[in-house]
Amino acid sequence: MSSEQGSKAKDASATPVKGQSYESQKAWKDVQRFLPKRLHFTPEHHPVEEWWMNRGHTLHLDRWRNPSAKVRVIMHHGVGTNGRQMSMILGVPLHTAGLELVAIDMPGYGCTTAAPGVTYSYDDWVDIASDFIDHELELDSRPIVLYGLSAGGMLTYHAAALNKNKKVAGIVGMTFLDQRIQQVSDETTRNLLIARVGMPLAKLLQHVPLAKALSMPMWLASKMSALANDPAALRVLLADRTSGGSWQSMRFLASYSTYQPAVEPEHFDVCPVLLTQPAEDRWTPLHLSELFLRNITKVPVKTVILENAGHYPLEEPGLQQMSDAILEFVTKLSPV
Repeated sequence: MSSEQGSKAKDASATPVKGQSYESQKAWKDVQRFLPKRLHFTPEHHPVEEWWMNRGHTLHLDRWRNPSAKVRVIMHHGVGTNGRQMSMILGVPLHTAGLELVAIDMPGYGCTTAAPGVTYSYDDWVDIASDFIDHELELDSRPIVLYGLSAGGMLTYHAAALNKNKKVAGIVGMTFLDQRIQQVSDETTRNLLIARVGMPLAKLLQHVPLAKALSMPMWLASKMSALANDPAALRVLLADRTSGGSWQSMRFLASYSTYQPAVEPEHFDVCPVLLTQPAEDRWTPLHLSELFLRNITKVPVKTVILENAGHYPLEEPGLQQMSDAILEFVTKLSPV
């Protein structure tokens, strides 16, 4: 396995690091059993683990290298998944098709180790995602497309909007959820009590030094019971503290629900946008993303419906349709 150093002065160290690894983790292997065999990792075809230091965090990367690829894809998880679970649904097909990919674990998820003593916020996630774009482009200049599942979809937008000089060639999301819209909060949190009382309380507590680090399970804050449509797979995901069973602080929840992008959708002109919407998504149906995407008018916006697929897609033909749609989208940006 290889490792890599952070590229910016704010990184904690210029020395290669090695952090926590998926080698010894069982949860992702249990989830993989619910995916079609064609997506399973093999000894010959699997991601290489790397670690990148940024803002004091040791961030885990699943790297799918292809030096001949004309386009690279950075994959982002949401609040109920992790980077390895992104690799599991897209790594093999997109890498086989000729793309280079990397999945990153944000603080609080996967095998990333958060900076000691830091109560990170969603703003930190966006800053890290933007820094990582810069880091990758400093390594080489090939175009970058961002992919995000669930909350990761909006993270791709926020990172592209924050990143200077329009460095992102395209963004793909499985939902674009603007949590500032009350309807979005109402429908994606666990219930109306959480949406109308819990989230405002979290906003108040984030300013109280002794309270902002208080945490709660994401299954209590959100509709995590709809993360996957297969009951057995859902049980595995919810038991995994690095994905569906994660706990997050009041500060993170408050900043996630109120984050203001660097560029509002009405003015977004960075790159084309693709929504890959699971048809059987019981958590974040199409109309919630449309509340946000309808305001993007300066760049092309396309929606592809993934048949039979749930929020974290385990089902065909949606999985195949997802990789096909992403490949078509990327190829139009720069032929593979």
